[in-house]
Amino acid sequence: MILGLDTFGDVPVDDAGQPISQAAAIRQVVAEAVLADQLGVDAIALGEHHRPEYSISTPETVLAGIAGVTERIRLGSGVTVLSSDDPVRVFQRFATVDALSNGRAEVILGRGSFTESFPLFGYDMADYARLFEEKLDLFVKLLDEKPVTWSGRTRAALTDADVYPKTESGRLATWVGVGGSPESVVRAARHGLPLMLAIIGGPAARFAPYIDLYRRAADQLGTVAHPVGMHSPGFVADTDDEAKELYYPAYKIQRDRIGALRGWPPLTRAEFDHEVEDGSLYVGASETVARKMAAAIRTLGVGRFDLIYTAGAQSVSARTRAVELFGAKVAPMVRELL
Repeated sequence: MILGLDTFGDVPVDDAGQPISQAAAIRQVVAEAVLADQLGVDAIALGEHHRPEYSISTPETVLAGIAGVTERIRLGSGVTVLSSDDPVRVFQRFATVDALSNGRAEVILGRGSFTESFPLFGYDMADYARLFEEKLDLFVKLLDEKPVTWSGRTRAALTDADVYPKTESGRLATWVGVGGSPESVVRAARHGLPLMLAIIGGPAARFAPYIDLYRRAADQLGTVAHPVGMHSPGFVADTDDEAKELYYPAYKIQRDRIGALRGWPPLTRAEFDHEVEDGSLYVGASETVARKMAAAIRTLGVGRFDLIYTAGAQSVSARTRAVELFGAKVAPMVRELL
């Protein structure tokens, strides 16, 4: 069982409630990764965003920095927006992180929760589906680390092109992040890649059909159905009440900001409390979070759980304490419960 942490690179606040700089926010993520590594957390994933409330636009650059100051923790993205990037460059950058970390790099490829990267890098949203489909197809060919011949409509063709650096293991660990589209689940199965489910609302059990679909599709397509991973938001503090009071204000701001773009109504405290109690918010004291995580893992039969431990402008001290509690108490308790 892999138990990890996931951050979008949210810009936190200091003890006076003032936002720190984006540069300081990046350094804070590195410090949290070092702490997680020291406490035995299995993995950390960094999101890619191109918005003012987030500090990390190139996860692999930050992961390279983390690689030099950690020993064992897996280093991944969550997710790399492949649609608006170049598959060759993504492979090269993560192969470089893999070298710097002695084989600990992994890339989680996805279409992303936001679309700012498309106009930023000159891509047409009308090509949204084709961009990911074609680029994933190319990326999978690159994973064999042999000369590649490929053609499509979204980038220049390649003819017997060899890509460097090679990884020492011969294959870069690669996942596909999926938010709930059956087509995306089948695509991951078709390429024989592990599936990472983003479960951010409602009971975890409602995603069981997607895992079943992934396994059935892999069987029918003759590919490998790898252990499925999931990531969900949450926060750990010393008591249940403290966790909820620390987490809710910043989470509501973030949730309402996204909701305004997507036509969602503002989040109410009652809805928040319901998600904490019965949905996919893992917020509370160590034992509370551990028991809920273990229950979700059992229900879905997943092989990995990453807790998205940041959501909005929480304080640096509260975030640090959340990482400390997750590594020292939550993860060991989940293993014991399982």
